[in-house]
Amino acid sequence: METKIFDQSQLNEAAAILAEGGLVAFPTETVYGLGASALLPNAVAQVYQVKGRPSDNPLIVHIAEPEQLEPFVDNKHPFADKLMETFWPGPLTLIFSIKKDSLPSIVTGGLSTAAFRMPNNTKTLALIKQAQQPLVGPSANTSGKPSPTSAAHVQYDLAGKIAGILDDGVTQIGVESTVLDLSDPTAPPIILRPGAISKEQLEAVLQTKVLVDQHLVTESEAPKAPGMKYKHYAPNTNVMMVNDQDWSAAMAWAKEQQLKVGVLAGPTIAEQVRFEAAAIYLFFDDSVEAATKGLFAGLRALDESIAELDVLFAPTFPESGLGAAYMNRLKKAANQSFFQEN
Repeated sequence: METKIFDQSQLNEAAAILAEGGLVAFPTETVYGLGASALLPNAVAQVYQVKGRPSDNPLIVHIAEPEQLEPFVDNKHPFADKLMETFWPGPLTLIFSIKKDSLPSIVTGGLSTAAFRMPNNTKTLALIKQAQQPLVGPSANTSGKPSPTSAAHVQYDLAGKIAGILDDGVTQIGVESTVLDLSDPTAPPIILRPGAISKEQLEAVLQTKVLVDQHLVTESEAPKAPGMKYKHYAPNTNVMMVNDQDWSAAMAWAKEQQLKVGVLAGPTIAEQVRFEAAAIYLFFDDSVEAATKGLFAGLRALDESIAELDVLFAPTFPESGLGAAYMNRLKKAANQSFFQEN
């Protein structure tokens, strides 16, 4: 199968493929999604097959306007409308209890709930409207590996396996959406996966406490939302997290072990390690925003480096605001492994 790159002028062709049960990757503000009609079980089954994704892992349904929720959701949480008015389109996924049999069970992972989001990308919103149906859209990569933040990443993983890719350059945020559980209208909202919409932002809008689910799902458990597995987003090369004060010790340890080190870092750390590192993926500055946008691309680039690296070091950030999303992805990519000086 030839995987075609679609531009803005070819949205009709891409939408027709989706309506007929084919797969087309699409851009969002977070990462690229692997699109298929959420109403066609055979199309959704192809998504699991192409990604190598466990079928108990539920998929997010992407819509182009809030009214598209109506066939599926009838008992919304009292905070739902306020959240949609404030954050949609945007990187917030909401989990609702859904009407019985309103979505194929292959979309929901057999659960009585489903996740919905309205992405902030004009090309993709137009694509959904032209396809005239909601689309599932898990990250358009091989399951468990770093998520794709460019069309080139999608091509690397899925060329020859899907019909096309709608190209809109590099994504703006770099990690997947915040997932907020609103499935029980009588319960407080619960963050199942952190993202660019932070706990603090949600609480400021809702004027109430938002809970955070800290449970990490093992390989044998069925998650309620994507990205909850204990190890996820991981390249083939082992990843280790390094705290600010530990960089000198970490580089010395790697040298002693005769390991070739790849480093993901902003300019300050990169300058500190430049003589010891075998390869460096440079974030555009030292901020958590830069690290978040560059994390998946950096993991991919260093993992595929001709330097044939033994370990990848990545910086940590405080786990508040966007730092919570960054550290959530990094901890899973590193399988919770921090450098610790003996």
